[in-house]
Amino acid sequence: MNTDLLYRLLDVDPAAGPVELLHRARADRDLPYLVLAALAREGVRMGRHARAELQRARDRADCYTRLARELTDATGVRPIRGLPLTGHYPPELPRPLDELSLVSPTEAALWQAVNRLVTDHPVESVDVTLLGDRPRHTAVTLRWPAEDPLLDPWYQVRLATAALTGDHATVPIRPYLAAADHVECLIALAEEGLGRAFRATDVIDVAQLAGQPFEPDETAAVVAAYRLAPETAALLDLAAEHVPLGALRDVRAVLEAEVAPELRRRHTPAGASPPRHGTLLRRTVTRYQWDEALLLPAGAATLLLTPVADYLLAPAGTRPTALERSAALAALHAWDAASGTAPDTADRAPRIGLREPRHR
Repeated sequence: MNTDLLYRLLDVDPAAGPVELLHRARADRDLPYLVLAALAREGVRMGRHARAELQRARDRADCYTRLARELTDATGVRPIRGLPLTGHYPPELPRPLDELSLVSPTEAALWQAVNRLVTDHPVESVDVTLLGDRPRHTAVTLRWPAEDPLLDPWYQVRLATAALTGDHATVPIRPYLAAADHVECLIALAEEGLGRAFRATDVIDVAQLAGQPFEPDETAAVVAAYRLAPETAALLDLAAEHVPLGALRDVRAVLEAEVAPELRRRHTPAGASPPRHGTLLRRTVTRYQWDEALLLPAGAATLLLTPVADYLLAPAGTRPTALERSAALAALHAWDAASGTAPDTADRAPRIGLREPRHR
C-alpha cells in the first residue's frame, strides 16, 4: 500500500500533489490518518499540526488496543472487525480505527464491560438497541470526546452479544463468528456491505489481507455458510480493480457458484423482529449487581432498564413523542415505588455523565 494506490482510489491526479490528496481524503473520516501515515512513510514534508493529527490517530489506536486487552481479560469479550484487521497492516502504516467493536459471549459479560467503560472513561452517551426476539440480542454503543472533539472522531466502543447482526430483513443474526483470523476479517468486511456501499478503506483492507493463506474452497464454503457470498464477491470485484487479490482471486472464482443461491434464499424474509432502539429517559447510578437488562411493559410502550440508564424502546429510526416520554417516565416512577428503589438511591456508586446523543 502506497500513495500511488491512494491517488487512484481517490481519483486524484498525482500532479496535484499531497495537499489535494489529503483534502480529498477528508471526505471519509478514516482516510486522512491513513493518507498522513503513507505520506510520512514516504518522507513528505509536513508541519507540526499534521504530525500532531497523525499522532492522535496513533494514540487512539493504542487506546483501543489497550481497552480490548483489558476488557477481554476482565469480561471475556473479544474484538472483531476493525482491531483484528490492524494486525495485517505494517507497523509504520497503522489502520485507522474510528471505533472499537467487541462481541460478548453473554449479556452479563456485555454489561460488565459497559460498567468498566463508564467507570473509567468520560462517557457522554450510551446508545442501546435490542435485536431479534427469541433469542434477544443487545448492542450497546458508548461515546466520549476525543482529545480534540472538533477535529477528531469521538471515541466509540460498540459491544454486542451477536457477532454479525445481518440486515434485519433477509439475512438473519449470526451470533457466533468462528474461523481463522484472516477469514474472520474477510467475513466482517463483507458484512459491512449489508448496510452501506463499499469504499476506499475496504479496498485497502483487502489489499492487506491478500497475502494471507486463504484456501479457496474452504473459505468460499465458510463465507457461504455465513450468508455473505454476494457481498464478498462484490467486495473482491471492487478491490480487483485497484489491487492484486493474491489467494483471494481463487476464492472469488470458487465463490461465484454461491452467489445466485444466496440471492434466491433472500427472497424469503428472515422473519426477524425489527430492531428496537432505546431513547434515553434518565441516567442512573451504576447498578453493578445487575447481570442483564429488564424489560418493563408500560401500556403500549416497553421500557428497558439497564445497569447504567433507563430507556424507552421504539422501532429504530423513530423517536417517541413528548407525551410518550412523559408516560414512560411516570411508569418508571411507579416501578421505583413498587420496587423500593430510585435512580439516586439504588446504589451508592456515582452517576455517569450520560446525556442525549447530539449531532457532532
